[in-house]
Amino acid sequence: MATITEIAKVAEVSIATVSRVLNEDPTLSVTKETKERIIFIANQLGYQNKVRKAPKRTKKDNIPKIGLLMWCSMEDEYDDPYFHIIRQGIEKQSREAGFELAKTIRMNQFRQDETMNHLDGMIVVAKVSMSDMEKIYPHDNRVVFVNSLPPDHQKYDCVISDLGNGTEQALNYLLQLGHTRIGFIGGREFSLKPGFNKGDEEFEVRYRTFERIVKEQGYCKESDIYIGEWNSASGYELMLTAIANGDMPTAFFAANDPIAIGAMSALHEAGIRIPQDVTIIGFDDIDLSAYIHPPLTTVKLYAEQMGKTAVNLLLERIRGREVPLTVTIPTTLVVRGSSGRYTKE
Repeated sequence: MATITEIAKVAEVSIATVSRVLNEDPTLSVTKETKERIIFIANQLGYQNKVRKAPKRTKKDNIPKIGLLMWCSMEDEYDDPYFHIIRQGIEKQSREAGFELAKTIRMNQFRQDETMNHLDGMIVVAKVSMSDMEKIYPHDNRVVFVNSLPPDHQKYDCVISDLGNGTEQALNYLLQLGHTRIGFIGGREFSLKPGFNKGDEEFEVRYRTFERIVKEQGYCKESDIYIGEWNSASGYELMLTAIANGDMPTAFFAANDPIAIGAMSALHEAGIRIPQDVTIIGFDDIDLSAYIHPPLTTVKLYAEQMGKTAVNLLLERIRGREVPLTVTIPTTLVVRGSSGRYTKE
């Protein structure tokens, strides 16, 4: 009677790979051809006659099925490509890991009776109240949060970007360029109440870091802070307001690239030169940022890597890891043409 060792030798693979293929391990990542070759050899060698022949395999039934909860609609993803890139990373790595992304729920279309209980795991790119989380998917050891830390985050795996450090890099760079008055343009953030209801407005990490570094040191007036939505249209309108107010800062820090791009459009229309008159720094490094005029100085977030990391964490959980992990992805300042040294004329 053939042994696993003999099958491994003929198939030219490891004993562990043969064992996992013959035991139909759904988390094993090898090619279809390798699996079928191992099964064929096992059958030919008469391995206990327990191995199914390749044509009869129901591979799909063995694939772990996971769900995805997104805060944003498809339209929001077009307005802010950052979340689109995160989703792409999740989808790409799911295919690599052998997962089936079986269900996607968007919060703007959420029904109270929707659940993902039957799935093997879940990735959440949203803020969710814990009561809602328990209804949608109560298995906290199979949930990964991306881009946010839930209130009880010690129970969950999380993937976040180091937004505070990225903001600090950008602001220190502006101070090094000699800017002594810096404005802020950002979007509104809200807490979430049960039932996916919007809660109180709250200040997110980029604003809190800005307040600590710039505002408290007297490099910003209260009137130089503009808060709207997280899209280019809002950035455009907020900058129009700043221009109309007059007596503008010499530099603006925008909390994401779409806001920065909209603000730059308003400055162009008003005949205000970038960066000679006003410096602009964004946040995200979306593809468009490198191709506008002038190219946008920004803080790079590794959005696709965040999505991929979330899938990898979920795979580890499915394989048995018990300790929850929080992974913080670093940021990088990307200097381009929209930033310049402040000089008095």
